[in-house]
Amino acid sequence: MNIEQLLAAMTPDVYERLRQAVETGKWPDGKVLSDEQKENCLQAVLLYQARIAQSNEHMTVGESGEIIHKSKSELRRELRESQSNEQSIARFKQDDI
Repeated sequence: MNIEQLLAAMTPDVYERLRQAVETGKWPDGKVLSDEQKENCLQAVLLYQARIAQSNEHMTVGESGEIIHKSKSELRRELRESQSNEQSIARFKQDDI
């Protein structure tokens, strides 16, 4: 199976399961991953992040395979933009409750 076939077969659900397996070292059923499985899952997760997932996390893998690290100012700007696009949260004073 080549890279393009792997990506075409990977659904977001499969990606999340592989990502969780890499993070915890276990499959969803509790079985421990072997070293080879960890390595293969990690490569698949990084490949999916680089080619398909449009992540807004502060550290991700870009399409060219480079690690993209956002600065604090970029994160603050994105947070302000996302908050302005959404409705504001309810704010109360202590006496209001």
